[in-house]
Amino acid sequence: MSFDFLLTKEQLEFREEIRDFVRWVPRSMILEMDADDIKFPKEFLREAGRRNLLGCRIPREWGGRGMDWVTSCMVSEEIGTLGYEFACVFGVGADLVCDAIALHGTDEQKEKYIKPLLRGDLFAAEGLTEPRGGSDFFGATTTAVDQGDHFVLNGQKRFIVGGEGADYFLVYARTDPRPEAKPQEAITAFIVDRGPGVETKYLYGLMGCRGGGTARLVFKDAVVPKENVLGTVNGAYAVFNTMMIPERLGTAAMTIGPARVALDVATHYTTRRKAFGRTINRFQGVNFQVAEAAMLLDASRSMAYTTSRAVDTPSVDRGTVRRMISETKKFVTESCQKVVHNAMQVVGGIGYTTILPIERIHRDIRLSSIWTGTNEIMSVIIAHEWYQELHGRRVPAARDYAADAAESDAEEEIIYE
Repeated sequence: MSFDFLLTKEQLEFREEIRDFVRWVPRSMILEMDADDIKFPKEFLREAGRRNLLGCRIPREWGGRGMDWVTSCMVSEEIGTLGYEFACVFGVGADLVCDAIALHGTDEQKEKYIKPLLRGDLFAAEGLTEPRGGSDFFGATTTAVDQGDHFVLNGQKRFIVGGEGADYFLVYARTDPRPEAKPQEAITAFIVDRGPGVETKYLYGLMGCRGGGTARLVFKDAVVPKENVLGTVNGAYAVFNTMMIPERLGTAAMTIGPARVALDVATHYTTRRKAFGRTINRFQGVNFQVAEAAMLLDASRSMAYTTSRAVDTPSVDRGTVRRMISETKKFVTESCQKVVHNAMQVVGGIGYTTILPIERIHRDIRLSSIWTGTNEIMSVIIAHEWYQELHGRRVPAARDYAADAAESDAEEEIIYE
């Protein structure tokens, strides 16, 4: 049920480290997070840091492993087997915030913020979504006003995983107040330390994915020193573009883990549960649903690994990478939701109880097609990039395929206007 043939010896050895960590996680932590008794799993992240498992793609000089996106995809899936929220908090700080600092930050910022986080000594979160809208990134209303040697930050962010628990935040704020300023040239990314003027205002009661400290943040006259600008002033567009890779591809990869668990639990159940004198896996109504789920799970993993390889390959056109990431996020999240649906369906009523973990997985995994850009936004990007590729295709088609119809010369029948 895994794609070992796609992984190198080093990656397989690293997977064993990840699986050993997964075995370490106590059952009580999973249950207490789901009950919101644990607001943010600091011990989980501290242990991951102690084992040097966080941020596997971050260069070794800053505390990571210097590995690639295929490895990161594998790690996200394995951590996701604990629960979707475990993969969320595992990735948000180390694979997202640290990635932004590693790609756009100064050496001083890397030393101060990446190294301690990958050791498990600090925790980070991203402040992107605002109360007035999620997908409208460039409509940000949080502001940062230049005061000479520092900025003063005001505004709100919501649905922030790690809003409760994080020590610092990657925050996007408008720094060019002029109405005529292009949105792509009016926003700045900041590293904001928790302190005066940074408040966790509201913890959300979530349907699933509990225990990750998902909160609304309020910035009220928060002072951010100039050295905490990430990249350049009014240059957050570049940061945002690179962050869409770990956000969306990471989301896809981590969704595979819990879906895999749901299918494993359901498959084992169907080989033991009897009805009408035989185990229910012998009924087509059951095993066809398991077959569909297995197919979708394999297709999801194939898509995630292929897209990871594309990201790792500099020669692949970046527009193509954007399309593939969007396709992967949409296909994998929707497919894995279907996997979990089938798993619950074949086990029947017991799947709707807390006796099996399928109901928790069902609740948690519903987030996957909403956050990091809704799947409807993914469709917009896919269509845009597909048409861009069509019109800008450098290699001509091998032949005029439209002419291979019996009456292709009946041009008067093809009406365009």
